[in-house]
Amino acid sequence: MSKPSIGDQELALLHYLAEHEPASVGEVAADFGEARGIARSTVLTMMERLRAKGYLKRRQLKGVYRYSTATGPGEAMRRAVGSFVEKTLSGSVSPFVAWMAERGKVSDEELAELESLVARLQSGRKGK
Repeated sequence: MSKPSIGDQELALLHYLAEHEPASVGEVAADFGEARGIARSTVLTMMERLRAKGYLKRRQLKGVYRYSTATGPGEAMRRAVGSFVEKTLSGSVSPFVAWMAERGKVSDEELAELESLVARLQSGRKGK
């Protein structure tokens, strides 16, 4: 069964936690939350929602819950992009690729990664 989709703030929080895990709500609120003007109670709500959706797990250590990622942020990002492509672009990646080409701000590393992905797609089609 697929996990529920997550929003932009939740994805940003997931990325933050992946770099700072395990972390308490207080630690996340003091760093991630304050930098974005998000109250501690909102950080707690977001973390609990992510836990309910299966993206975070928590463990009690010395009386304090410490949260860590249950899945890597890469999986969450793939799901977010997939949801965007399906819901917003009706399943077509062409508008996204056109936007990237018009934007013109693709690093050499990103371009190499894109070329590698296209090569993988092409090699998968040759066998059909």
